[in-house]
Amino acid sequence: MRIIKSLSDISDKKIAITIGNFDGVHCGHREILKRVKSECDNKNLTLVVITFVPHPIQILAPRSNFLLNTYDERRELFKEIGIEVLLELEFSRDFSTMQPDSFMDKYILQANNVEIFYIGHDFAFGANKKGNHEFIKSFCDGRNVAVTVLDKYLDSNQDVSSSCVREALDSGDIEKANSFLGRNFFVTGRVIKGEGRGRQIGVPTANLDYPEARKIPTKGVYVSKCTVGKNIWHSITNVGNNPTFNDTRKLFVETHIFDFDNDIYGEEIKVEFLHKLRDEAKFSGVNELIKQIKSDINEAKEFFNNA
Repeated sequence: MRIIKSLSDISDKKIAITIGNFDGVHCGHREILKRVKSECDNKNLTLVVITFVPHPIQILAPRSNFLLNTYDERRELFKEIGIEVLLELEFSRDFSTMQPDSFMDKYILQANNVEIFYIGHDFAFGANKKGNHEFIKSFCDGRNVAVTVLDKYLDSNQDVSSSCVREALDSGDIEKANSFLGRNFFVTGRVIKGEGRGRQIGVPTANLDYPEARKIPTKGVYVSKCTVGKNIWHSITNVGNNPTFNDTRKLFVETHIFDFDNDIYGEEIKVEFLHKLRDEAKFSGVNELIKQIKSDINEAKEFFNNA
């Protein structure tokens, strides 16, 4: 996949464009992009997906525990569904106040090779969202650019959105989140040194370092899969603050990989969440904690045996 900074970088081709945040690249995004890509292929047009870095919310109202992907992960998800060209626009406060006509002239139509502009059913941009469907159609009409408003995507008559995925993760309903995503929700990160308590009690864990803005499921113990290098291992993952040991820092993501004892400090791993086993709990002591962890491991193995 080619990543460009301006449509003028691809001025030698007739193109179609679509634009959005695409946080999570969920099943609605995936189905619509595949449909648009197929239509563009039939018309011998190169589809360019336009998105923003950073996500606008991180400039306008910064928050932690929000983004469903890192930007690298989003690129990989685009690549998986066959997107060949990605334009990443740098988002800033000045950018957010740009008038719609200035945005269209500077970023969208300056290369004069856009044939079709595909816009989402609820898409609007620019200062005070003045760049709505009516504006886009009117602006493009005099420039021989066709505008196609994409239908709203429904999954079994249910809305699918990045917000729906976040709500499912907040409630611990991993199956629903994965259904909305059309894949397993995952977190990638570098393995860092923790307190070493897991190894001391016979249950070593890989402690994941992840960006503060990255969305993490609600506290609890989860059945998971862990990709280390090119291999996938069954695992359980704890998300929480280790209340038994009175830790109060940011949420830990700690994965115990079954039948695995390699030193992977400093390596990047991918943890996929499959099912929530239970909420996080504070135990009276280490022995009670060990007993519960062994029960969690047995329940997770039963999950995989029945999958």
